[in-house]
Amino acid sequence: MREYPKSIMKLIRQYARQAHEEELRRALEPLAGKFDEWRAGSVSCDELTEIIHKFHSGPSRELFKIYNVPAPLDLAVAYAITTGVLDENEIDKAVLSHLEPAIRMYRERE
Repeated sequence: MREYPKSIMKLIRQYARQAHEEELRRALEPLAGKFDEWRAGSVSCDELTEIIHKFHSGPSRELFKIYNVPAPLDLAVAYAITTGVLDENEIDKAVLSHLEPAIRMYRERE
């Protein structure tokens, strides 16, 4: 990760937390339905436990690796911006300026 002024790094960490929360929310949506099915009796306790375990060792773990130190949070935030997880219009202009090379790189890959 590049060196950033403390004020910019603080904002990058804040945006990384927001992106992680949003991606986690999206990943949990299908799980919510499984809990409803469990309550209705169409999914057993064992099945639900297995679904939770797969979520924890799959999507949840992957998102943790992306958005937690020592991961390059600047790249995670740039990626979240280019994929629409974070709204670019709500990102501090100074942060966008610092992340511009990474944002451009991700956009060129699309």
